[in-house]
Amino acid sequence: MPPPMSISTIAAEDADRYRRALADEQAASLAATAGWAHVDKDQVHRDWHDLYGEIAAAITAGAQPGDEAVQDLVARHHAVVSRFYSPSTDAYLGMALFYAEDEGMRTWHTSYHPRMVEFLGAAMRHFTDTRRPRG
Repeated sequence: MPPPMSISTIAAEDADRYRRALADEQAASLAATAGWAHVDKDQVHRDWHDLYGEIAAAITAGAQPGDEAVQDLVARHHAVVSRFYSPSTDAYLGMALFYAEDEGMRTWHTSYHPRMVEFLGAAMRHFTDTRRPRG
């Protein structure tokens, strides 16, 4: 299993590439879709809430980011993200960094579990390494 996603565990040039990919892909998608007008944002928020509750329960139960059941949850996470646009691997990892680096996102995620950001980042990284083609 890769080390947990954090600034200290990835090379700075990789982290910069991930952040740029996230920003570029989101900006292009926002422009192409009138601000993601096609997305039922209320449903997305309900789905995030349910999913993060399940991930928090998995963390509490002692699950590891690479566990098959956790990876199934991350596949659901990726599917929710993909309602907005289909992120490249770099953009998806940029999202994990965004969860860790943005104060509001970190606060929101850790409201579900104190270890949510680090756990989800590691699980997302494992997902990109094992289930999702690079690109």
